[in-house]
Amino acid sequence: MPFNERSKHITQGAARSPNRAMYYALGYEKADFDKPMIGIANGHSTITPCNAGLQPLADAAISAIAAAGANPQTFGTPTISDGMSMGTEGMKYSLVSREVIADCVEISVQGQWMDGVLVLGGCDKNMPGGMIGILRADAPAIYVYGGTIKPGRWKGEDLSIVSAFEAVGAFMAGTIDEADFEGIERHACPSTGSCGGMYTANTMSSSFEALGMSLLYSSTMANPDQEKIDSAAASGRVLVEAVKRNIRPRDIVTRKSIENAVALIMAVGGSTNAVLHYLAIAHAAEVEWTLDDFERVRRKVPVLCDLKPSGRYMAVDLHAAGGVPQVLKILLDAGLLHGDCLTITGRTLAEELTDVPAEPRVDQRVIMPLRQALYREGHLAILKGNLAENGAVAKITGLKSPVISGPARVFDDESSAMEAILSDRIRPGDVVVLRYLGPKGGPGMPEMLAPTSALVGRGLGESVGLITDGRFSGGTWGMVVGHVSPEAFVGGTIALVEEGDAITIDAQRLLLRLNVDAAEIARRRAAWKQPEPRYKRGVLAKFAALARPADEGAVTG
Repeated sequence: MPFNERSKHITQGAARSPNRAMYYALGYEKADFDKPMIGIANGHSTITPCNAGLQPLADAAISAIAAAGANPQTFGTPTISDGMSMGTEGMKYSLVSREVIADCVEISVQGQWMDGVLVLGGCDKNMPGGMIGILRADAPAIYVYGGTIKPGRWKGEDLSIVSAFEAVGAFMAGTIDEADFEGIERHACPSTGSCGGMYTANTMSSSFEALGMSLLYSSTMANPDQEKIDSAAASGRVLVEAVKRNIRPRDIVTRKSIENAVALIMAVGGSTNAVLHYLAIAHAAEVEWTLDDFERVRRKVPVLCDLKPSGRYMAVDLHAAGGVPQVLKILLDAGLLHGDCLTITGRTLAEELTDVPAEPRVDQRVIMPLRQALYREGHLAILKGNLAENGAVAKITGLKSPVISGPARVFDDESSAMEAILSDRIRPGDVVVLRYLGPKGGPGMPEMLAPTSALVGRGLGESVGLITDGRFSGGTWGMVVGHVSPEAFVGGTIALVEEGDAITIDAQRLLLRLNVDAAEIARRRAAWKQPEPRYKRGVLAKFAALARPADEGAVTG
């Protein structure tokens, strides 16, 4: 429907409509029924610093939308803090929350027949969840990221939440004392905002600039800063114009714009979770996009940014160095972006980048020019083999050698693996196998930041491999492979691995292999029995029943 016809339709567009009575209770005047209704999907929550600073942004957007001649109407979306739930049973609800957020946005926009929606979120799953809901509803929309946290400091070093997880392993290994452990823990998170490296939240928000669904520069601003509030207000004004011009999300989110987003993710060294989430976003947009497309983009896009977890700098440093637009301009000039893609402003991506310098500033080392790329190819490699016939995802930057072959150390849950790591039962050359943690088996694909950080903290980050049908935090680095598909719960080969089996992880050959002969694998497969589901009711049981495989984004709808 054209401008303002959606909200007019729900009030029947007539002067004597009974639907209008409830709007008068909200303070509407008669003239308000001629204005577009704009939803603000507000993820504000005091449960996590990622979302605790969202309300001022929502207030700024509400004021700007009203001043632009529209009716702002607020509704809520939930959030799960990955950093707080990590290593607990609560982590299984994280990916599920992506689907719930998508449902909230779709239900509210469609149920109230809104003319547009501004989605505001902070923690990891807020971004893909909001975008999936936006694409399902396909009313004019913009995404407003809550902003990054500022770096913590301890003894002259920048800190993030990952520093606290890695400190656990270091403390248990005796390489730091209790005073340093407590100092890191107390100072890692000094403000509101999402985790400060190029972890999942900052990866997804940065990619939304490339996708065309967020304003340029908005994804690397710090939550406490005034420019973040100003950007939220500007986003509200841009959205009202998009409603007037009937610019819809599926006009913007196309195969070419998704390729732009993935190119940006490769260039900044983003999170492995982006693979799962862009498969889901493409599904919602009804765009053909597979794991093979990620590998195609990886082979042509270099890593240009030296960002944590495998690099040195934080998201605020990227912002100071020129932000996402500077990276996009380098890629555009190199022919690695589709500059003709439409953005929410109504201009093309190339037009949006017109005034951005061709080269990054020489007084910074966060963004490198193309000729000085940190890595010639992207960092998110898609591995396949008899251990992952449908694919798996590895982050290969920051490693001296992306190849390991060693004996399997097999665990069917995270807690037993953590116990083995912290009690020195995992040795250099081992390959840790964490299974029954996929979309159906976990259920919910919990992230394995605790064990991977413990390995790094104990100095085993490059000498021990770890594979899982679960996920990794955006803060994870090391010789790790996640999203193994098919997962163990449905009888994937990862379910058949036995203690001591030889496993090869070879990111150079894009190979994940169980070095056991085919006849023995077939014998084990014939003897395997599917375990009972861990949950038989509630939201986790529903997710397990509906979720598609990881190589299809683990989507439920």
